[in-house]
Amino acid sequence: MNGVLGIDVGGTKVAVGVSETDGPSFAARVRLDSGPDALARALAAARELNPEPAAVGFSTCGIVRDGVVRLAPNVPGWEGLELPRLLGEAYGGTPVAIDNDVNAAARAELRWGALRGVSTGVYVNLGTGLAAALVIGGEVVAGAHGAAGEIGYLQVTPGEPAFADGRVPLEERVSGGGLAARAGALLGRETTTEELLTRQADGARTTGSGSAEVRELVEEALATLAMTVANLCVTVDPERVVIGGGMMGAAELIMPRITAEVRRAVPFPPEVRPAVFTDDAPLLGALALAHSLHVRER
Repeated sequence: MNGVLGIDVGGTKVAVGVSETDGPSFAARVRLDSGPDALARALAAARELNPEPAAVGFSTCGIVRDGVVRLAPNVPGWEGLELPRLLGEAYGGTPVAIDNDVNAAARAELRWGALRGVSTGVYVNLGTGLAAALVIGGEVVAGAHGAAGEIGYLQVTPGEPAFADGRVPLEERVSGGGLAARAGALLGRETTTEELLTRQADGARTTGSGSAEVRELVEEALATLAMTVANLCVTVDPERVVIGGGMMGAAELIMPRITAEVRRAVPFPPEVRPAVFTDDAPLLGALALAHSLHVRER
């Protein structure tokens, strides 16, 4: 099969797709669970779909720094993995590009979605984790160490436990994973972010131990999220902000709060839009990377 290949390895899934045309579509794709041997299984699935791609784009959780993956504790064996070397060995002379999953999702929005034609923008991913991608001059900015946009590490309270203490302060409060963990501790049972946000959107008034505290927790998280996005806008001065990720299943709850806070707090408020792409965004971003390589190679 001709065309380009995209591979996405995240905290909960591995996705592989083939694209034969420059558009947000797949000629073929497969999805696997994440876990041990994620790279080997991803490469095996990729060989089945397209053994000789023209170019390969790879989306990874964490960041690649000094030839290894960092800030990726949620995939067994991924932290410290020599991903560039291993992909080079797997694909030989085929051009390969690697980026983190949130930057990749932003690339999909830039090429085909809500950031198309935008010179200065911000993409915010609300999922199991929390991160942003910064777009300057129509390009995603990597930062000096490849970690631009890792907003999960922002502090909310001065002096609180932070990166050096093994913590991710803002992510623990606002992300889907962090919110579910905190709410579950209050309720004394496991819960999901989808359940929490759905009940909040419906105005449900459940009773029982921790229920009132959970409602307050969700309200605080949404307020903190809106404030963070507004602060990003003050810092970057974007023309557009795009919000994506799995938590956007509750967009009707999230978007009005972010939009209102951006209008209230930012001197020159940007347009705020939901992302065009949701679950497949990092994989589509990997394909966007591969298409960009293929264009340069021709």
